[in-house]
Order: sequence, then C-alpha cells, then structure tokens
Amino acid sequence: MSNEAYVPAQYRHEHTPYRRAGRSGLRLSPISLGLWQNFGEDRDPRTLRDIVRRAVDLGITHLDLANNYGPPPGSAETHVGRILAQDFSRHRDQLVVSTKAGYRMWEGPYGDGGSRKYLLSSLDQSLERMGLDYVDVFYHHREDPETPLEETMGALHQAVVSGRALYVGVSNYSPERTREAARLLGEMGTPLLLHQPSYSMFNRHVENGLLETVEDLGVGLAVFSPLQQGLLTNRYMSGVPQGSRAGGSSGSLSERQVKDPDYQARVRGLSEIAHQRGQSLAQLALAWALRHPQVATALVGASSVHQLEQNIQTLDNLSFTSEELARIDEFAVDGTGR
Repeated sequence: MSNEAYVPAQYRHEHTPYRRAGRSGLRLSPISLGLWQNFGEDRDPRTLRDIVRRAVDLGITHLDLANNYGPPPGSAETHVGRILAQDFSRHRDQLVVSTKAGYRMWEGPYGDGGSRKYLLSSLDQSLERMGLDYVDVFYHHREDPETPLEETMGALHQAVVSGRALYVGVSNYSPERTREAARLLGEMGTPLLLHQPSYSMFNRHVENGLLETVEDLGVGLAVFSPLQQGLLTNRYMSGVPQGSRAGGSSGSLSERQVKDPDYQARVRGLSEIAHQRGQSLAQLALAWALRHPQVATALVGASSVHQLEQNIQTLDNLSFTSEELARIDEFAVDGTGR
C-alpha cells in the first residue's frame, strides 16, 4: 500500500448496477463491505486499509458496521474511523456508513437491548470511534421484548431528527415486528429504510413471510451471511483448513458442521452448478441471494483484496434460468450446516 494520498478510481461507478433501497431514493452497491468478524485488532491495519480502498475503487459505496464488531467490540469502528480520516475525509458524501446497537456492548443495565438510553448513547460512542458527525443508516440490531417497541423506534426517530443518522433500519426482526416498527416510525415521520436479516442458500427464513412484508412496506433488504460464514465456499470441501473458522475452539463454525455428510453432498452439488455457470461457489451463492428485487445489497466480508475482487466478479452474472433455480433448490436446504 502506498503512502501517497489516495484518489478513488475515476470510473468506479460506471459498471456497478446500484439498487434502490425499497421505495427510497437511496441506492446501494449490490455487494457491500460487511465488517463483522474481520476488522478487529487481530488484523494488520495496512491490510484493512487496502481492502477498503480497493472496495471503493470497485464501486462499493456501503460500509456496514455495528458497535460490537471486532473483536474486541468497538475495534472495527475504530479501524474504519482511522481509514476514513486517512483516505476519505474529502469523499464522505460518496459513502454510505451504517452502524447498529442492540446486543451487549458494555456492562451494567444500560449497555444492551432497545432502550432509548442505550441506543442513543451507543450511537454517540460509535460516531466518536469513527470520527463522524453522522451515520447514513442506524439500525436496531435485534428485537428486545423487554422494551416497548414505541421507545425503541422513538430512539431511532430521535437519531434522525438530531442529525446523527440520515436513515434508520432494523435487523433480525420478525415480519410481524417489522410491520409494527414501520408503522410506528411512519407515524413519527421517519420511514423505515432497511431490514438486515441473515439469508443464504442454507438459511432461507426470509422466504417465510419477510420478503412479502418488506415488499408491502417499501423497505429494502440488506442481507448478511450470504456465504453462511464460509460454508458456501469451496473452503471446506476437502477438510478443515488451519486457521479457518471451523478450526479451533474459538471458531464460529465447528468441525462437525463442515464434515456433516449432508453438508458435503449439498455443497458439492451446488459447486457443480456454479462450475457450469462459470462461477465459484461463493459467486453462485451471492448471485442467488441477490436474485430477489427486495434485496438492495448483500453484505460480504473480505480477509484480503483478492477475496474482495473475486466477490465483486459475481456481478458479471446475476441472472438465473428457471431450470438452474430448480436444480439449486435440490441442494439449497434450509438448516444445512447447523
């Protein structure tokens, strides 16, 4: 990475098929850079800076964070703040930066959930870590049955009217709670912009009512884990690589998951379909998740510039025949790998 002043690629927007978020005026890159498990203190800051620079050069405009992303919690926002200050201080209006609060962030009764105190305090901390005056999207990260939804949505509304956020969203909400959240926000005059659920070939819960709900509401989907934390790549077809998420007690996947015969059979079937399409398995999985018009963007992490570039090549082939979708359905079974 050069220490020279960074200048974004001049034609980076020309070949990116940006998508509208629901019925809003905001358009997002179909693939966004998700910073969930790969922007922590265990990563080389120079590599992280290279990834963000290359993402922007490839037409990615959206960086997705949360208060607890790292590890440790907060470190992803700190890294991004440093990169924004180094390279993007003059390009802030060309980026969409989102963050969230909802899971435990600090000890005590005010560091978790959906209360007004927690959400707005967390947002202030996120802005400080990133060195920003506002985020483009502020999400409530999860349902909190112990807090009235009116209070939680009121806090999101306050984030907008106070200038700390331009738009708001929810994540991991059921269709019913999404509909109620949208109603409450609409009455306050702050539309619900995005819903962020998990969605992949092996986790198809959004097809059980959420797709129809967001279509009715005019809300966009920003889907996370479209590669099912690596299960929808070729990485685990020949065992468990050293240093992988399935290799060790601290990993988010278990060795049992990746050696499961059903998983192995299904991932090999999908890999064959991908090969016939001229894609990698990961590219097939991303294109499949993006096939719904309700999906504004898919959030994908990257551990290297090369991996990011491979993911972006997905955009070269996003169309499916009905025959391909039928074949994929034979192997894209909800619950695989759990």
